[in-house]
Parts: sequence; structure tokens; C-alpha cells
Amino acid sequence: MNIFGISALKNFITLGSTPTADNSLFMMIEGALQIIICLVFILVFIVSVRDAKQTAISINKGNIPNRAFKNVVRLVIDKGFAYLLTVPAYIMMIIAIVFPVLVTICIAFSNYDFKHIPPAKLLDWVGFENFKNIFILSSYRATFLKVFIWTVIWTLVATTLQIALGIFSAILCHQNFVKLKRIFGVIFLLPWAVPSFITIMSFSNMFNDSAGAINTQIIPILNYLPFVNIGMIPWKTDPNWTKAAIIMVQCWLGFPYVYVLVTSILQSIPIDVYEAATIDGVNAWQRFTNITFPSIILIAAPTFITQYTGNFNNFSVIYLFNNGGPGSLGNNAGTTDILISWVYKMTTGGSPQYSVVASILLIISAVVIGVSMIVFKQTHALNLED
Repeated sequence: MNIFGISALKNFITLGSTPTADNSLFMMIEGALQIIICLVFILVFIVSVRDAKQTAISINKGNIPNRAFKNVVRLVIDKGFAYLLTVPAYIMMIIAIVFPVLVTICIAFSNYDFKHIPPAKLLDWVGFENFKNIFILSSYRATFLKVFIWTVIWTLVATTLQIALGIFSAILCHQNFVKLKRIFGVIFLLPWAVPSFITIMSFSNMFNDSAGAINTQIIPILNYLPFVNIGMIPWKTDPNWTKAAIIMVQCWLGFPYVYVLVTSILQSIPIDVYEAATIDGVNAWQRFTNITFPSIILIAAPTFITQYTGNFNNFSVIYLFNNGGPGSLGNNAGTTDILISWVYKMTTGGSPQYSVVASILLIISAVVIGVSMIVFKQTHALNLED
């Protein structure tokens, strides 16, 4: 505290007083680090006091602890081995997760933007002004609402389709009448085996309006079918068709993981259950709704939830397919941008708005964490012992 802590906390509050000489951003980062150090110290202090109290109670009862070094080491190995293994993980979690999140929270409550770039300019604390601007200023509000609505639609539709396709393909390949199951399994795993970057760029070329394989080869073949007359589809120039294309691409990329997961679950369901249901006259749909699907949800619900949260922040498909285009919604947002790709553009454009981006990131985190916790609670996804 004498060497670093007190000055770090003081600078964290003031964020400097002299432009160029004081770097407000560094002061904010050092202050956030010092806050974490203080919280860790307070936690260790509380644990130490609690341990001292328990030791005092034990001594008052006549149980004198053996303070020999060998005994302490043996006690640590016997009762504290789990803590010894988890402490490095907690330290890395603090460095890689807690510290960046705390800095992001601090930036969200400052005026860090293209007009205030340290050290040439000092930063100031502005409270909830950035959050209010997102919902009050007409330019931000209109863009945020459009991007947020499309993000929700994209998450629900794309994730539900990839989960449904994964479950369907796994159940289909699990049937006894299906031959060459190994070959089908390899085919279904190909989208997962190929790096997603290559797949997305390949699909981006295939969906090209004028020279892509979809418009120049597949659609002409489909037009040979009776009652089929499909024209050139503007996959990358019409926002609605672009949204449909990226949903199909994500469905292709995401279903193999669900297929592998569900396949392993199906193999764990006793065959006797299905045989008993068949004897009782239960049809295929009833077997699926009463046996198969509940068994899948019981085990895979947490994974399915992470599929939704992952697609909510799925940057690669949106950005690599068409760079969030076509067209613009204002404030650097394209018509197919989701929140995470929008904030990326807001920080890498000519006029970066770091504080607003940090506020949006906190909103995204609150939505994802809140919805995940509600779904976990409603589905009892973590109560596997029941």
C-alpha cells in the first residue's frame, strides 16, 4: 500500500490532473488492479480471522494443535490438497477474466472516446451517462434497438435450427434400419472437422450474387424440376436474404457438435425402455416425446444453453460472411450486424467510442447471464443428482 496501493487508488479516483503528463487510462487500469488486490487481501484476512477463531475455540476445549512443520505439511496435503490445485486456476481467472471485466466496467462509466484519448486528454467519470445515451439519444437508440432485435432473432432461429438438425440426424442414424452408419457419421462431422474460417469464406463465395455456385449452378439445376422457377437470389445485396444465408451457414457449422452429443446420449438409453414402450403400443412420436427427448434434455440442457449464448456473441459468421452488410443502420452498424460485431466496428472505426462500447458489452453480459440463469433454474439443468 505504501509503495503502490495508496497512490493507485488516489489516481483511480482523480484520473490525473495534467494532460500529457498523466495518462488517465493507465491510472484507471492500475486502480482496478489495486481494487482486486484489496479485495483479495480482505478475503484472506476474513478467512484468517475465521480460522483463528476456530483454533481458539479448539484450544479452549483443551485440544492443543500440533504446530510442528511436518504436521502442518501433512495437514495441508491431506485436507488442503484440493485448494493447492485450484489456487493457480483462481489466480489465472482473476488475471484473465476478473481484471479485464473490471476495467471494462470502469471504462463504461468514463468518457473514453475519440475526443478523449489519453495521454493527450484526461478522462473523467461520467456515471451512467453512456447507458442513458444508448436509450435516450435517438441515433444510438434506433441503431441499438434494430441491432438488438436482429441479434435475438439470429440467436433463437440459428441455434434452434442447428440443435433441431443435430437431434434429428443423430436419431435418424441411431435407427436399426439405417445402414452404413459410420459413413454417415463421418459425413456429418465434416463441417466440424474443417476450420470454420475456411467454411465461412467458402460459403461467402458460394452465395455471391453474380458468380456464386448457388445462383449459377444449384438454382439452374432446381429449375429443371416441375413447377420450380427460381430466379437469381440477391444473397449478399438484400438484407433479408443475407440474414437467411448466414442462418443456414451457422446451422451447417453448429449441428455436428449437437449430433455427436446426442448420439452419445442415445447410446446410453437402455433399449429395454423402448421395447417396453413398443409392447404397450406406443408409437414413434410418443416414444420420442416421452423417452428420447426428455433423456436428451436432462443431460444436454446446459450444453444447449451454451449454444444459444455462444451464437448471441458469434462474431465470426457475421463478420466474415458479409462484414455485417449489406447497407447501414447508422453508427457503423450494418443491416446484419449483431451486437458483438457492431461494437467491434465502433472500436476499430475512425471515431472509436470505447465508453459506449463498454456500456453495450455490459448490457450484453447482463442479458446473457440473466437469461442463462433463468433457463438453468427453470430447466433444472444443473440438478443432475435429481
